[in-house]
Amino acid sequence: MYQFVSVLVILVSILLILIVLVQNSKGGGLASNFSASNQVMGVRKTADFLEKATWTLASALLVLSFISVMVLPKDEMQSGSAIDEEIQNMTAPTQELPDFGVGEEEAAPSGEAAGDSL
Repeated sequence: MYQFVSVLVILVSILLILIVLVQNSKGGGLASNFSASNQVMGVRKTADFLEKATWTLASALLVLSFISVMVLPKDEMQSGSAIDEEIQNMTAPTQELPDFGVGEEEAAPSGEAAGDSL
């Protein structure tokens, strides 16, 4: 089922790309080529059809995207990744790390307070 929905998403996406490329927002595009007066579909009807097709395909793509998430196989989602398994199987280091004195405050000389250096 997931493969079928994925194929539909790809087909709708390709059709949407083609419909958008055919349109021209300034009145050109496919609609301007059909300016003959004896034509069944006029220029305005062609532009209306392309606009309705764009909105229909965009809505279909949105709905198919939600459907594809719902029909996604659950067994693939529950299996952990290799990184998660490595983190869970990680052991503590056996060697003691060297102490370089990072983060330790140095003691002030015996006769002076820490703020009285002058």
